[in-house]
Amino acid sequence: MPYRIFVPRGYDSAKKYPLILWLHGGGGRGTDNLKQISGGNTAGARLWIKPENQEKYPSIVVAPQCPENEMWTSVDVAKPTHQLELALELIASLQNVYSIDSRRLYIAGQSMGGLGTWGIISEHPKMFAAAIPVCGGGNEQLAPKLVDVPIWAFHGEKDEAISVERSRRMIEAIRKAGGTPRYSEYKDVGHNSWERAFSEPDLLKWMFAQKTH
Repeated sequence: MPYRIFVPRGYDSAKKYPLILWLHGGGGRGTDNLKQISGGNTAGARLWIKPENQEKYPSIVVAPQCPENEMWTSVDVAKPTHQLELALELIASLQNVYSIDSRRLYIAGQSMGGLGTWGIISEHPKMFAAAIPVCGGGNEQLAPKLVDVPIWAFHGEKDEAISVERSRRMIEAIRKAGGTPRYSEYKDVGHNSWERAFSEPDLLKWMFAQKTH
């Protein structure tokens, strides 16, 4: 699996660093090891590595690339595929190489990667300290597993690729189960809600404040 990794400047193996897993959308698929962090995937892939953000929140960022005609999950109920399992194996291998804080693993993804984000936290609810699924959707029946997962989900009201109802139903199901996920829905915005989501001023502060117990 091709992947890009960003390691903070002045990386010190004596310190422990948070890790962010970036799951690209459908347009990032391929084998060039570039599309997952460019084009429509730029905002979500590169937010964390901006110098001003790294200065405040030094962290490792990893962006695996899903092959053409493959998916992170099934579309209907966001069940993880082999590609998503490979991404988890990648994280495990990186934890053997870099000094990573296992209490501060974060995941973010858009569209196909938003489905992937919901899918991965539904299967591994204790793994990630926070999840940012953008214009995705999951399996509402698994919502009770997500009551303790810090989630901030985003969707555009006019999304024609993945219906806004997918995010609404997940959030409602988690709240009904007793969770308190955050949800931002953008009026009159279509599928590219990631442009707004990844420029939310409180996003990084919120995310990096979360830790697993």
